[in-house]
Parts: sequence; C-alpha cells; structure tokens
Amino acid sequence: MASLGRLSRALFRAPLSQTRQHSAAAHGDSPARLWKILTFVVAFPGVAVCMLNTYLKMQHHSHEHPEFIPYSHLRIRSKRFPWGDGVKSFFHNSEVNALPDGYEEHEE
Repeated sequence: MASLGRLSRALFRAPLSQTRQHSAAAHGDSPARLWKILTFVVAFPGVAVCMLNTYLKMQHHSHEHPEFIPYSHLRIRSKRFPWGDGVKSFFHNSEVNALPDGYEEHEE
C-alpha cells in the first residue's frame, strides 16, 4: 500500500512542476502589465458606460406608483413588527414599498 502511494506521488509530482514552468513562461515577462492595460481599456470604460446608461434611464423615469391592487397573498402580517408602528418592515421605503392597505401619501 505504501509503494502505491510513493508511485502515485512520483507520477504526479513531475508533471505538475513542468506544467507550472510552462504556464509561467507562457504569460511573458509581466502579467501585471496585461491586467493593468485591461483595467484601463475594458473595466473603466465599461463602468463609465453603465453609469451613463443608469443616469440616462433615470432622466426618463416616471416617479408615479403603479395602481395598488390588494392581493390577498401579498403583504401578509400575522403579527406586528417589533419596531416603529409595527406595520412597516425594517427596510421599508415609503417611496417604493406599499403597506397592506396601499401606498403612503407624500406631501409635495
């Protein structure tokens, strides 16, 4: 059994070291330079395009609530929340989230 372990270690040890040498040589002198170039050429412009897209979509976004339909399977409250007035969830956003009886009215 011990000889089988030594044989498997001997067989798998040599190819791994050769593979590591070949893969390190294939990347050239500085892989950090490649990633630096990719960051400036791909990543930063990609983030800028996403930011521009979000900004332009928000310019045309209507801030009106959709019609409230009181579905029986949504906003079920079997007991009150232990904070605040007990109706609003911990991460309640009054501009987006509806209460069980409808949206909150905002004074504008």
